[in-house]
Amino acid sequence: MFDKKLVIPIGADHGGVQMKTYLIEKLAKEDYKFHDLGTYSDTSVDYPDFIHPVAKLVNEGQNDYGIIICGSGQGAAMTANKYSNVRAGLAWNREQAKLIRMHNNANIISLPGRYLDFQEAVEIVKVFLNTDFEGGRHINRINKIPFVN
Repeated sequence: MFDKKLVIPIGADHGGVQMKTYLIEKLAKEDYKFHDLGTYSDTSVDYPDFIHPVAKLVNEGQNDYGIIICGSGQGAAMTANKYSNVRAGLAWNREQAKLIRMHNNANIISLPGRYLDFQEAVEIVKVFLNTDFEGGRHINRINKIPFVN
C-alpha cells in the first residue's frame, strides 16, 4: 500500500500539463505529495525533457513511484522505459492501472493527457498507487524484462 507521506515525482509535456495540474490539486487534498517537474504551460515542448527527470528519480531509487503524462501517454512511457530500473505502464482505465501494478510491478504510470477525463485520471492514479504487486509467477517474468545483449 502506498504511503501518502512519500513524495511522487510528476512530469508532463504540453499535452499533459492541464491533467498534471488537476491531479496535483485534487490528490493534494487527500494528502498525496508531489514533486512537480514541469512543464508549467501549454507551450509546445519536447516530452523527453520532462519525462527523463521523473524516470531518473525512480530509476535511482530516490522515489518509489512516478507519474508521467503526454498527449497519448505512449511517448512518455517509451522514454521512461529506457531506464533499467523503470517499469512504466500506460493506463487508460482503472483495470489497466491495477494490472500494471499487480502483474508488472510498474513503478511509473503513464497517462494520455488528451484522452482521459481528468476525474477518471485521479481515480486511475489512486488505483495505481494503492495496488500491491502480486509477486509469485510474475517475478520470473519481470526478471526477464531487462535486455541482455
